[in-house]
Amino acid sequence: MQLWVGLGNPGPKYTMHRHNIGFMACDVLAEMHGFGPVQKKFQGWVQEGRIGTEKVMLLKPATFMNESGRSVGEAMRFYKLEMSALTVFHDELDLPPFKVKVKQGGGTAGHNGLRSIDKHLDKEFRRVRLGIGHPGHKDRVSGYVLGNYAKSEQDDLVTMLGAIGAEAEWLANGDGPRFMSEIALRQQ
Repeated sequence: MQLWVGLGNPGPKYTMHRHNIGFMACDVLAEMHGFGPVQKKFQGWVQEGRIGTEKVMLLKPATFMNESGRSVGEAMRFYKLEMSALTVFHDELDLPPFKVKVKQGGGTAGHNGLRSIDKHLDKEFRRVRLGIGHPGHKDRVSGYVLGNYAKSEQDDLVTMLGAIGAEAEWLANGDGPRFMSEIALRQQ
C-alpha cells in the first residue's frame, strides 16, 4: 500500500488558497480513480482506492499545515509503512505556476507542512512539488500562499490537476520522470 498525502489547511475559507493545492490534488485523484468514501482517521480525512494495480490511501491532514506530520506519522505507524511508501503533494514557491516536479527527499524550503513531516518521520519521502510561483519579495509570501487563485488562473489549475489525475498511474508505479513528462505534454 502507498500513502499519498495532500497538504493544505482544513475549512471552507482555505479551499481555493494556493497553499491548499495538495488537498485539491487528492480530491481530483479520488474522483478520477473512483476512490471509496471519505473517512475521518489519523487526525485527517482518508479515502482508499486503486490507481492502476496499486492500492493507495489518500490522506488530507486536518491538523492545519504546521502540524501535518502528526497526522501523517499516525497513518504511517498504523499501517507499518516504510518511507518509500509515502508521497506528499504540496505547493512549491520555487517552481513556476502549474509546473509539476517529483523529487525524492530533500529540504523543506521553508514549507511548514514539510518541516512537520520531517520532524515526525524523516526527510526521505517522495514529494510532488506543485508550482505556485513566487510573489517576488519574501515579505509578500505569506499573503500570496494564503491567497486564492485568481479567476485568470482557473483554467491552468484545472488542466494541471486533471493531468495529475490522468497520469497518476505512472507515479503509482514508481516512474516519476514519465509522470512529469506526460503531465507536461498535457499542459502544452
